[in-house]
Amino acid sequence: MTKTHEPPGSAALLEWESPMHELAVAQLDRTAERMGLDENIWERLRTPQRCLVVSFPFRRDNYDTVETVFGYRVQHLLTMGPTKGGLRYDLDVGLGQVTALAMWMTWKCALMGLPFGGAKGGVRIDPRSCSSRELQRVTRRYTSEIIDMIGPDRDIPAPDLGTDQQTMAWILDTYSQQKGHAVPGVVTGKPIEVGGSQGRAEATGRGVISCTVDACRELGIDFSGARIAIQGFGQVGATAARIASHLGARIVAISDVKSGIVNEQGLDIAALEAWVAENRFIEGFPGGETASNVEVLEVPCEILIPAAVQNQITETNAGRLHCRLLVEAANGPTSLEAESILLDRGVLVIPDILANAGGVTVSYFEWVQGLQQFFWSEEEVNDRLIALMQRAFRDVLDLSKAENVDLRTAAMIRGIGRVAEAKRRRGVFP
Repeated sequence: MTKTHEPPGSAALLEWESPMHELAVAQLDRTAERMGLDENIWERLRTPQRCLVVSFPFRRDNYDTVETVFGYRVQHLLTMGPTKGGLRYDLDVGLGQVTALAMWMTWKCALMGLPFGGAKGGVRIDPRSCSSRELQRVTRRYTSEIIDMIGPDRDIPAPDLGTDQQTMAWILDTYSQQKGHAVPGVVTGKPIEVGGSQGRAEATGRGVISCTVDACRELGIDFSGARIAIQGFGQVGATAARIASHLGARIVAISDVKSGIVNEQGLDIAALEAWVAENRFIEGFPGGETASNVEVLEVPCEILIPAAVQNQITETNAGRLHCRLLVEAANGPTSLEAESILLDRGVLVIPDILANAGGVTVSYFEWVQGLQQFFWSEEEVNDRLIALMQRAFRDVLDLSKAENVDLRTAAMIRGIGRVAEAKRRRGVFP
């Protein structure tokens, strides 16, 4: 194929246009050009293999209001095995966002050596405005709409933004009712009582801290006593804060969707978690000074962990960050322009496809345990997770040094390279 000045297949991407998808494709294009990737494979990887868009009625608890809700499920790549990816409930959910997340999941699974392709799903709804009964109705109806697309050997959803283990239990039950028997392998991240894995809820945050500790060792930062700022106090951010605090780090700033809090002497994470459990939000916690989400990013620290949503660090605020290490616990929190600024300033960036890969890794463990009907202890799960995270970090770090590239480029070279080789081996049908 003759090389063109434009990336291959660029005209075909209009269906998925969104800032998040543009970022995912730009990362792919930059890495593919660096690798000299075969343009046939390059073009194929820019678009998802399967997309499903559904709309369905959603009845509120008052029974008088029926809304139309949109749902999505995207399978980026089926080459590596069944597809794997989370399900998010959020008002920003759209085809472009879900497609970008599915692409990142492909690289993440390949980087970690997991036998999955990337997938992602979502429902455009605000879960905070819904009762538990309403969320159950949405989940069951969405499951029935995508039921032919998912399955333990097809596509396995997991929790993501706005969903949790209870959501997965509803999907499991709905799917099993349709099949006429229990199918626990249809989802991961489900409750222990219905086949979930020990350690799954904390896996992403634990993986983030594993990468952080290894990176600190590389940079010569003493993790014990290091200052950490975390944007986001959901499952991932709270777990990362808890584990980091236990290991001796000083959490100097944390934020949630409403506000943040700063304490240069270090926040009492146990007290903060108890406050949030009772009051739902950080707002009003007496252990520090109030700050905004944006201000938390700019607090002086050794380690900054964006663990909220995408597009938080841009060329506008990248120059005001005061950290030596940025660990992407969220998906797509840093723009390409911002990353360039940070790298020029000597900040080490651990990319999302490596830093937050702990969740899908323990989801893989859960899937394997379910297939075998043999379950591991939490200690076994955590030990296996840390071993795989450390192996992946060392592999990416060594490649970045050998190729003289940043960690994101090295991680994507490794992930895309494994996918490209698998595609070459399987060939083209017919």
